[in-house]
Amino acid sequence: MKIHEFQAKEVFSSFGIPVPTGKVAATPAEARDAARALGLPVVVKAQIYAGGRGKAGGVRLVESAEEAESAAAAMLDRPLVTHQTGPEGRIVKRVLVENASDIEQEVYLGITIDRARRAPVVMASPAGGVEIEEIARKTPERIFKEWASPQIGLRPFQAHRLADRLGLNAKTTRAVAAVITNLYRAFAETDCTLAEINPLAIVSDGAALAIDAKLNLDDNALFRHPDLASLRDPNEISDLELEAGKYNLNYIKLDGNVGCLVNGAGLAMATMDLIGLAGASPANFLDVGGGANEEMIEHGFDILLSDSDVEAVFINIFGGILRCDILARGIVAATRHRDFDLPVVIRLEGTNVEEGRRILAESGLGFRSASTLSEAAALVAQAVSKEAA
Repeated sequence: MKIHEFQAKEVFSSFGIPVPTGKVAATPAEARDAARALGLPVVVKAQIYAGGRGKAGGVRLVESAEEAESAAAAMLDRPLVTHQTGPEGRIVKRVLVENASDIEQEVYLGITIDRARRAPVVMASPAGGVEIEEIARKTPERIFKEWASPQIGLRPFQAHRLADRLGLNAKTTRAVAAVITNLYRAFAETDCTLAEINPLAIVSDGAALAIDAKLNLDDNALFRHPDLASLRDPNEISDLELEAGKYNLNYIKLDGNVGCLVNGAGLAMATMDLIGLAGASPANFLDVGGGANEEMIEHGFDILLSDSDVEAVFINIFGGILRCDILARGIVAATRHRDFDLPVVIRLEGTNVEEGRRILAESGLGFRSASTLSEAAALVAQAVSKEAA
C-alpha cells in the first residue's frame, strides 16, 4: 500500500527524522493561506502516488502567497502525467505547501527487501535527487549498501559506515547516520516494503532534512497498523481495484485487451509474458490467491468483465491450496447467468484438475480449454484477433 508524501513525512517525524514544516491544501485559497502562515519562500508539491513530479511540473518554488495560489490552481483537479503514472496521469486532489530549504547538498537514502539475501538492504548514495534506477544504470559504484539482520536489525556501526562513505564532514555524518538509524526503525516497525528519502538535503547549518518521503507498506501486515491502513487514498485507486479489495482479490489495470484471472503473482507475470509472446497484450490481471472460494471467483470474474477494454478472458490456474474444482464451479456460476459473448480460454493444472475440467466441459458454456501454457496463449491471441476482425 502506498501513501502520500505528506503522510510519509508525518510517519518520519514520529520516528525522529527531521522534515520541513508544511501544510496540506485542497484548494488554491488554502495553499495561499498556508504560504502566508509558513513564511516565504515555499514549495508547492502535488500529492499523487507517483514519482517524477518535479519534471512533470508538480513541484514549484514560489516567492509569494499569490504565486502559491496560482501554482495550486494549476495543479489541483487536473491530471499530472509522470513516467510512473502512464499517459492518463493522476488527478491531483491535494498539494503540500512547505518551507523552502537552503540546500547545500543532496543525498539518497532507501531501504527495501533484498530477496536474494532474505534481508533488508539499506542504500545510500551521494547522488541524491536522481531516480535510484538511473543511478544504478549509470553509476552503480555510487550506491553504497548495508544488509540488516532480520533478527538484530541495523547496527549502529553500519549506519555510521554508510554515512561516512557519502564524503560528508563529521557533524553532518553523525546527523545522516541518525537519520539512517531512524529510517530503519520506521521501515521495520511499520512493516514497509520500501522506505525512501530522495533527496535527504544537507542544509546550510550541516543538518539533514528529508525533503521528500516515500513509504510503501506491506498489505499483508496492515492488520497490525489500522492507523496506517486508514491513510489509503481512494482517489488514487481505480473503482475496480477498490471492488477487488472488498473480496481480498488483487486487481491491476493494464493497457491491453486480454483479461487475466490467475492465482499467484509469479504465475501472473508468466501469463502476461506468454500473452505478449503470442501477439496479444493483457488488459489487466486479477490474482485470486490461494484461498479463494466460489464466491470470490464469481466476484473476480465480474470485475474482469467490468473492464471495457477486455476482448477475451484467459483463466490460468495452478491448483494447490486453491483446488481446480472450486475454481471451475466459481467460473461456471459466474458465467451461467450473465449475458456476455467474450471468448474464455481456461488452462488448469494441479489439485483436482480432472474434476475441474469435467465441470467445465459439462457446463455447456463453450469454454476453450488448453492443456499447456503455450497452447492457451495461442488460443487467446487467436480469439483476440478474431474479435478485432
